[in-house]
Amino acid sequence: MRRGLFIVISLIMVLSLFTGCVKETQPENSSVKDDSSNAVPLKIGITQIVEHPSLDSIREGILKGLADNGFEDGKNIIVDYRNAQGDRNVATTIAQKFVTDKVNMIIAITTPSAQAAFQATEQAKKNIPVVFSAVTDPVAAGLVKAFDQPGENITGTSDMVPIEKQIDLIKEMVPDVKAIGIVYNSGEVNAEVQLGAAKKAAEAKGIKIVEAGVTSTSEVSLGTASLIDKVDALFILNDNMIVSALDAVLKVAKEAKIPLFASDGDSVKRGAVATYGIDQFMIGVQTGEMAAKILKGESPKNIPVEGIKEVTLIVNEEAKKNFGLK
Repeated sequence: MRRGLFIVISLIMVLSLFTGCVKETQPENSSVKDDSSNAVPLKIGITQIVEHPSLDSIREGILKGLADNGFEDGKNIIVDYRNAQGDRNVATTIAQKFVTDKVNMIIAITTPSAQAAFQATEQAKKNIPVVFSAVTDPVAAGLVKAFDQPGENITGTSDMVPIEKQIDLIKEMVPDVKAIGIVYNSGEVNAEVQLGAAKKAAEAKGIKIVEAGVTSTSEVSLGTASLIDKVDALFILNDNMIVSALDAVLKVAKEAKIPLFASDGDSVKRGAVATYGIDQFMIGVQTGEMAAKILKGESPKNIPVEGIKEVTLIVNEEAKKNFGLK
């Protein structure tokens, strides 16, 4: 009897070890369940290059998109949010940590954060899905081959605004405009792509684009000031560095009485005159919905990159009056 009891106990121990091994070999990107059918929460890393209202709205939208599709932070997912404070090196460190922590997905807000996440997963040879948001041109950024041909483990949303409509809006509100000034981050592909589009759209209407490249937020005020005597209006691209230093741009614009136009609604609410803007929150929701599809088992390579679905004319009546526009 003792021998029989020993054999039974031994079998139970072996079965327990076997069951434990099965649990540990579950796929990285699927929910793992214990014997009581309680799902172990998936780990989602969210990385954002800098904090400002537009990007914060995107992040809130992402969480809403995930929650609406069955993935709620603190319940069946655990979100680890990191902010790089505008530093590319920090963005790289964040991405590498997410890979080391074996998160089930990385959601990257903005081009630099997306590039860092993609490179980190590639270098580590880890098939961790990367879903990006607010990447103006993911092809130029080296993230995907084409909108309809994302990579094995990456897809997301583009926030490319209709630059031509923005130029038309400026010309409508400032009829005598001959030159538009743009201060931009010369170190970001996102900004370079938009600047090129602005030049093409403006030149077609006989308007000159005068540019001032900067490399840090501390240079934004001086960069904007260098444009004042050369332009009739100022225009801010969807450029994270410049938007994060919007107060500095507004200060220079107000003192010189040069109307400032923007590419996003939040900047208009903060003092720019107008925009054919995008709803940053809804871009986030779009991104969250795409992320949810992948968490449910769909491959990123089968989900094309999505652009913005609509733009809205947003006007700050007080700013319009302050800049003397009709």
